[in-house]
Amino acid sequence: MKSYLSLIPISAKVHRRQNRMTLLCIIFAVFLVTAVFSMAEMGVRMEETRLLNKHGSLALQGLSNNATVQTLFSVAVVLFILILIAGVLMISSSINSNVAQRTKFFGMMRCIGMSRQQIIRFVRLEALNWCKTAVPIGVIFGIVITWGLCAALRFLVGGEFSNMPLWGISPIGMISGIIVGVVTVLIAASFPAKRAAKVSPVTAVSGNSENTNNIQYAVNSRFFKIETALGIHHAISVKKNLILMTSSFALSIILFLSFSVFIEFIGYLMPQSSNTSDINISSNDSLNSVDSALLAKLRGMDGVKCVYGRRSCFDIPAEINGDTRLPDTIDMISYDDYDLDCLTKDKELRKGSDISKVYGDSNYVLTTWDKDSPLAIGDKIQAGNEELEIAGMLKFDPFSSDGSTNGKITLVTSGETFTRLTGVTDYSLVMIQTTKDATDEDVETIRNALDENCTFGDRRDQRTTSTYIAFLLFVYGFLAIITLVTVLNIMNSISMSVSARIKQYGAMRAVGMDEHQLTKMIATEAFTYALFGCAVGCVAGLLFSKLLYDILITTHFNYATWSVPVIPIMIIILFVSVAAVAAVYVPSKRIRKMAITDTINEL
Repeated sequence: MKSYLSLIPISAKVHRRQNRMTLLCIIFAVFLVTAVFSMAEMGVRMEETRLLNKHGSLALQGLSNNATVQTLFSVAVVLFILILIAGVLMISSSINSNVAQRTKFFGMMRCIGMSRQQIIRFVRLEALNWCKTAVPIGVIFGIVITWGLCAALRFLVGGEFSNMPLWGISPIGMISGIIVGVVTVLIAASFPAKRAAKVSPVTAVSGNSENTNNIQYAVNSRFFKIETALGIHHAISVKKNLILMTSSFALSIILFLSFSVFIEFIGYLMPQSSNTSDINISSNDSLNSVDSALLAKLRGMDGVKCVYGRRSCFDIPAEINGDTRLPDTIDMISYDDYDLDCLTKDKELRKGSDISKVYGDSNYVLTTWDKDSPLAIGDKIQAGNEELEIAGMLKFDPFSSDGSTNGKITLVTSGETFTRLTGVTDYSLVMIQTTKDATDEDVETIRNALDENCTFGDRRDQRTTSTYIAFLLFVYGFLAIITLVTVLNIMNSISMSVSARIKQYGAMRAVGMDEHQLTKMIATEAFTYALFGCAVGCVAGLLFSKLLYDILITTHFNYATWSVPVIPIMIIILFVSVAAVAAVYVPSKRIRKMAITDTINEL
């Protein structure tokens, strides 16, 4: 052997099984960054093609200032930082456990003359040695996933993604993936390397990988059985390991809760309402002059899925709760039954609303709402000789550009109620939803059925469903990967923690601890990590969730209100709990199958 560094490839072969999770963590980090930056570059290339086709080569000169391009790479940089942090914590936890299992090995190296600096160099180069395998796999995997996503966007989603390039190779994506792989490993190996360097030659005799400080007191078993107390002690006795494990689990929860905000953000940016129309027919004079008989005629045409209309009256004199300080006029808009059904389907009503009272001919109405709205459910409004009661409130004002009421009170009534109050039977707006197989000829037939009093508006090219689905797939895919990495990390960490204490478990079995007690002790240790991680992750995750919500949503949609994301919290806690249960099974099964003498002599 020419150098102690020649031991690195030998060690990699001997500990191939223990290194699998570390390799997997590196592959995940490299793959995610490669895919994120590759998709960002593919998006830029798509934007280049769109601008070139629309404006010619001159449009490309200001591409760096293009809002779409800036948004794509801004998101990519944020994801790069988050993935880097998550990767450092997970890989560091894995390397730390790996080092703990080989305490005796490092003690022996110190006995034969290896210095602390050489130990640090050995651990770091050993970690870099994993990059030779993990980084290329991660880059290739990222490229293949990018090809798959581009193909899905182009052929399945279509629309504005019809120019998405296929089989593209992104140099930015590949370089970013390689950088994150190497940098993550170097940062992650720093603490375990220093820990390995602190191993004294005396440790080579005992092989004890745990805290070697003299124990001043016995484990407290006053409130728990001895196996439970030992499990808790194993989890919290090594503070640095507890902090590392807790931080790793907590960051996964923080990432999950933070990315859940992006789902709401996408919903606000591209609201997908059930009553979104493909064709609008409005009156030329902005009055209710679209003949109501037209709706029955349109319903029988080819390519028509649904037809519904709205009537409107503005600046109606009114008195609200007898308060003269409130506005003395209101706007009134009618909704057909389909429109009212969609409010419930899309969950656009505030808590406490009872929309069932609004249907048919009644004295109940809905009203728009924002944070400055003076109205509440149950308030009375005197309009002419009629007294109307507010049965429910919309979460925002759908008739304004920014969702705010701007001090205006708008009532939503049923068609029957509107006609009784105003005497108006014709419509100001008729909306049509077309079938999936509707042709341009079908749309032209609808246009020809209108008279000169109507304005025809084809809104089919304004659909955002494809973009909305694409963004949702991206966010949910990232959440799924976060969840998977969380599960694997927990399982690996618990398994390595058990392996590091295998000699202790052998001694415990030798003095009479049965298999059930050993399993319970391991389970207690696992759930102690999970409990600390969930507590820290949920608290920090909620803070980040609120911060992101305010920055992304509330700043631009002032009617939006943040609420505790109960369902995402339940989902991630469920996965953490399942991972903790699964993490207990493998190591406890391995210990049960090993003879007592084998566990005592295990390195």
